[in-house]
Amino acid sequence: MPEAVAALLSEIAWPFALALAWVAGELGHRWLTLPRISSYGIVGFLLAAGQAGVLPEARGGSMALLANVAFGLILFELGYRINLGWLRANPWLAVTSVVEAGGCFVAVFFIAQAFSVAPVPALLLAALSMSTSPAAVLRVANELRSSGQVTERTLHLSAFNCVLAVIVFKIVVGYGLLLGDGGILRAVWSSLVVLAVSAGVGALFGVAVPALLRRLGGVDRNATLAFAVAILALTALTHALKFSPLLAALAFGIVARHRRVVLSQAQRNFGALGDLLAILLFVFVAATIDWRQAVTGVWLALAVVGARLAVKTAATTLFAHPGGISWRKGALTGLALTPLSVFAILLLEQTRHLGLGLIDELKAIMAMVLLLEVIGPVVTQRALIWAGEASGREDR
Repeated sequence: MPEAVAALLSEIAWPFALALAWVAGELGHRWLTLPRISSYGIVGFLLAAGQAGVLPEARGGSMALLANVAFGLILFELGYRINLGWLRANPWLAVTSVVEAGGCFVAVFFIAQAFSVAPVPALLLAALSMSTSPAAVLRVANELRSSGQVTERTLHLSAFNCVLAVIVFKIVVGYGLLLGDGGILRAVWSSLVVLAVSAGVGALFGVAVPALLRRLGGVDRNATLAFAVAILALTALTHALKFSPLLAALAFGIVARHRRVVLSQAQRNFGALGDLLAILLFVFVAATIDWRQAVTGVWLALAVVGARLAVKTAATTLFAHPGGISWRKGALTGLALTPLSVFAILLLEQTRHLGLGLIDELKAIMAMVLLLEVIGPVVTQRALIWAGEASGREDR
């Protein structure tokens, strides 16, 4: 009998956790004006296997695949909003991205070395710290119906950061495999080949899906569903072949934008499907955290979070005037780039099949995710409000 009860509780744990997270998100947003995703993260952490034990082990399996699909929808939308022509008109945006991401890499690497972290894990931690979580940035911007210079720069820089972080992370993974006698072929495959194929497959979808939509007709009516189904297929394909669903989804969005298929404002977030999967995504990420690992790496995490925030804010402020905005808006852009958690965890999840045990080795990641899962979206929300770019209306 106890076994039957345990099996039943295991089967209903995730649906009830998602329902509880949704309620917490609405109450936290209404009473405390918190971003909904911060409340989702709190619920996921409290119910995780390492805490209350309500949720089963979150890593790997079907939940990881669904989380990647949810993140794929967000990355597609982010890529869809990226205007590559802006880089030609304002190259200082690219300079800002390279400087702030590169500065984070160098600063975090030396901090990790100071905490006696081995070279390869220190390089991986530095690569992850280059990024900004587009899931948090985009969800907060859409929730606030935010638009303006700070919002657009934050979205563009988060996309560029993701690309740079994935490239550097994969190269370091290849380097780590080479040092571990994984062979040069395996090292090259796990880095350069994975990057090229992932981006290529995403670009192919970006060409094929808009072409199919035009042939079928009813682009305005069918675009949201077609893109959602395509992202599901793309994520499943790249996940099964051990490529990068993150880079593929971002490339899909960027190329699809330039195929002139328009997503209306009402189709942002992919409607109710996107909202549901966003709850799952943030609960899943927080559920990977064990408080004991987080406590072990808390001092390194605090040092990394502080250095990362300082470097990003300094870089965006330094290049604000050349880039055409005020120093104040440059500083607010740096603050808005604070979130990290979702991108870091899902990128680490994709290395599980390599047997590197990176999540277990980089205990500081757990503490960083716990801090930035809750605090990061709040900082982004405040930065966009202080910039005067939030409309103050609900997104639906």
